[in-house]
Amino acid sequence: MTRLVLVRHGETVWHAENRYAGSTDVALSQHGHDQADQLAGWATTAGLSALWTSPLSRARNTATAVALATGLEARADDRLRELDFGRGEGHTAAEMRTLFPEAMAAFVADPVGAHLPGGEDPRAAVARALACLEDITSDAPDGRVLIVTHTTLLRLVLCRLLGLPMSDYRRRFPLVRNCALTEIRLDGLRTALLQFNSPVERLASG
Repeated sequence: MTRLVLVRHGETVWHAENRYAGSTDVALSQHGHDQADQLAGWATTAGLSALWTSPLSRARNTATAVALATGLEARADDRLRELDFGRGEGHTAAEMRTLFPEAMAAFVADPVGAHLPGGEDPRAAVARALACLEDITSDAPDGRVLIVTHTTLLRLVLCRLLGLPMSDYRRRFPLVRNCALTEIRLDGLRTALLQFNSPVERLASG
């Protein structure tokens, strides 16, 4: 059985305004770098066997802190990147309600069936991510692997693996904290949720 620790990258410079980053390569804030360092501190005693990351710099730089602390190679895979949000890239929800109100209302009602205009179909994103997870588990069939990825992709994948409607990802998992730990155990087609959204700083100080 493989244990996968899924982590959202550190905070970015767009965090305060809650802009949709998606495929846009947005830098970590200073706080995001600090969060990455906290994650790296946890990783040194976590018994990790491998480290994978999205290639976007906010994830890659988060993973780099872990790699430097643990000696693990950070393996970047494009299948772990965030969804492309199309016309929503770089905008806040309020701005999107002004730019394309009908499409935004449809997205809020069903973010999978009515994904943002010009954006990636979430079902296709989940398919690529699951293919990556299959490769990771094949490489480390009995390991504990840290995967640095993104909030929307992470929530969609959780829904798919746990048998929840993917269209409910925003309601079932309304918040994924930066650099918090979500851990699952994969045993063939069965998935167990071991922890969700656990803050690293609490674990480090406990």
